[in-house]
Amino acid sequence: MIRLTVNGTPRAADVEPEMPLLWVLRDVLDVKGPKYGCGIGQCGACTVHVNGEPVRSCSFPVSAAAGKQVLTIEGLAQRGRMHPVQKAWIDHQVPQCGYCQSGQIMAAVALLKKNPDPSDGDIDAAMTNLCRCGTYVRIRAAIHTAARSMKPAKG
Repeated sequence: MIRLTVNGTPRAADVEPEMPLLWVLRDVLDVKGPKYGCGIGQCGACTVHVNGEPVRSCSFPVSAAAGKQVLTIEGLAQRGRMHPVQKAWIDHQVPQCGYCQSGQIMAAVALLKKNPDPSDGDIDAAMTNLCRCGTYVRIRAAIHTAARSMKPAKG
């Protein structure tokens, strides 16, 4: 039995320890936000946070998440309010097909946590998730908007 906390809720899964976290989330715990894209940790559609760090859950064994906090796109909104990155994604109409966007958003949230005022170069270097629709320009603009909205008000 693997025990972990998913989006603030303690969960348990009776699975093999080497099973990828993605499949535990999607198939065992019914958390559908992280998507399967490549299965080798390259595309980023499956990005979630484990103890605050972004991981590619398709190649991350569930045993490595045991006892830890897992955050998926479903857990970003707090008290009925969208995360600033989610709001910026909507304001900039980032998604086209939308398939990769939960992973993109989770990667962007991790970037802004580490670098609250990223340059275009910082964004390009950090955002390694793939988007087949090519919405990278809108992704970059949305990250800048979210960064501005997350800055404390001067006063």
